[in-house]
Amino acid sequence: MPFLRRRRASEYTKASDSADNGGGDEKEREVKSRRKRGQGGSERPRRWSCVDSCCWLVGCVCSIWWLLLFLFNAMPASFPQYVTEAITGPLPDPPGVKLRKEGLTARHPVVFVPGIVTGGLELWEGHQCAEGLFRKRLWGGTFGELYKRPLCWVEHMSLDNETGLDPPGIRVRPVSGLVAADYFAPGYFVWAVLIANLARIGYEEKNMYMAAYDWRLSFQNTEVRDQTLSRMKSNIELMVATSGGNKVVVIPHSMGVLYFLHFMKWVEAPAPMGGGGGSDWCAKHIKAVMNIGGPFLGVPKAVSGLFSVEARDIAVARAFAPGVLEKDVFKFQTLQHMMRMTRTWDSTMSMIPKGGDTIWGGVDWSPEGVFNCSTKRSKNVDITISELSAVRELENRAGVNYGRLISFGKDVAKIHSSKIERTDFRGAVKGTYLSNTSNCDVWTEYHDMGVGGVKAVADYKVYTASSILDLLNFVAPKLMKRGSAHFSYGIADNLDDPKYQHYRYWSNPLETKLPDAPDMEIYSLYGVGIPTERAYVYKLTSTSECYIPFQIDTSADGGSEDSCLKDGVYSADGDETVPVLSAGYMCAKGWRGRTRFNPSGINTYIREYDHAPPANLLEGRGTQSGAHVDIMGNFALIEDIIRVAAGATGQDLGGDRVHSDIFRWSEKIRLQL
Repeated sequence: MPFLRRRRASEYTKASDSADNGGGDEKEREVKSRRKRGQGGSERPRRWSCVDSCCWLVGCVCSIWWLLLFLFNAMPASFPQYVTEAITGPLPDPPGVKLRKEGLTARHPVVFVPGIVTGGLELWEGHQCAEGLFRKRLWGGTFGELYKRPLCWVEHMSLDNETGLDPPGIRVRPVSGLVAADYFAPGYFVWAVLIANLARIGYEEKNMYMAAYDWRLSFQNTEVRDQTLSRMKSNIELMVATSGGNKVVVIPHSMGVLYFLHFMKWVEAPAPMGGGGGSDWCAKHIKAVMNIGGPFLGVPKAVSGLFSVEARDIAVARAFAPGVLEKDVFKFQTLQHMMRMTRTWDSTMSMIPKGGDTIWGGVDWSPEGVFNCSTKRSKNVDITISELSAVRELENRAGVNYGRLISFGKDVAKIHSSKIERTDFRGAVKGTYLSNTSNCDVWTEYHDMGVGGVKAVADYKVYTASSILDLLNFVAPKLMKRGSAHFSYGIADNLDDPKYQHYRYWSNPLETKLPDAPDMEIYSLYGVGIPTERAYVYKLTSTSECYIPFQIDTSADGGSEDSCLKDGVYSADGDETVPVLSAGYMCAKGWRGRTRFNPSGINTYIREYDHAPPANLLEGRGTQSGAHVDIMGNFALIEDIIRVAAGATGQDLGGDRVHSDIFRWSEKIRLQL
């Protein structure tokens, strides 16, 4: 035994000497391995690498994904509802099921009128870059082509900057049928929930019609190019004739509210400008118009969209990651391309605020006065008079004034108008170019303004609803030249003036009369309780090549959680898109009773839906939401619509249901009725 130990030690010594003499790393590892085995140990496993971790992670994700996919397809259809009820308790019946149990059945045909951006658009003719996309959706669906070929997509989604119609060699048309706007994208419903609930009481495609149209075009141009208004007229006449004479219930949403307002004037106007249906066409064919989230008097969001291609969310993203949406990082001028594209969509100008300072307020007043912007206020908790007075006093001291739709600087948004030094921009001479535009990938009208023009806009400091029109004419003359031929934003002095028979006035409820249809009903259905964009604080951006010179100042903040000023945006009550003032004023006062805007005394009703977010993720987008699009799945709203479609009247529903201060705000507006 001693001899063996000496021999083994000798072998180890020789191996070590050879390693020290340059035997190489490989021999050294072999010797160490022998030494390990000689000591009775096992071979040590190799070290875990980053590549191993990545492969393991990918494998786990794929395995879990396939497992979940298998379970999803294998589980019973009722399983998700079972899990939800196990967590939250029994779910209420969907409105269609509930009302079917009450004995309600399909009676009046239903017409859906979608709003801006919610209707699908497909390609019928395009340029070489769009090869293989015939009748594929460019808007709606998965938006796959936006990611694959963004510049080609922008080119085909844009309209001609001179005519507002198709560019040469491009034809993009609206998708037809209920599928045109049932879902905006996979899993994101728009009309689908309402359609499904109507089907529960017996509706089907023969008595439901989606009045799809190209929402990029001005309203009259949808008739000029596609004869969409004529198709709507023919379909409504057919549905009334085949349903035993039952009149239709029309349900427009968002911008579709303005589109149908235009239709009601068009259908009764004589040809060739109108449809030639006669002054009693609406009385014969329409039972009720149930407007959802209607921007009757416009939305401030339209102003920020046209001015700087921004709303609150985009402004925050732009501030959080400077340059990501600009040329500076990816060499793709996202905002500039979006501005070039959207400024060819004439329909956006239909939502510029109407009525001027009379409706929206001036530099030192606004109808809303004060709004409590606290997001923590429970919908079931009533604020006492003393608490409300305290809130108003606090906000008044803070200088909240919604009448100033755009203010350059937070201080300018608050101080009294007498302390603001302003220089009128209207006569300003547009100076030299902002930069060398020869290297720009995209052109915008700001390149023609020059430094002098940009400075003049900022020096005016404050813009109200009246001066906004002058501002847009100054910064976007081509856009507004086309828009002025199709839309108007004033208040009519004399509605009997022959000029108001022109189609440019038909979508403005302050410059047109409702039809002579005393038995018809008009509803305004909208959400409340969500802070909604009402006014903006702007700043000048730093000069750079091909830039947009104006930007929402996201650093402007009210200083408290309950402030109405957050991220450069003043909020008021609304549905997150349309302020209550715009959605509710016409039915609260402008059309209430016999007025010069409603000479036949059509009954009007306001139905507000106080917003309640989903209690958990299993509720999806919620059944009590008041948000602008999510309200389409609100059970209370769907129940109101189904009851009217089944024959009920506004009085049967209980008349007005109001949570906001719309009636008090309406009384502050001094409008001749």
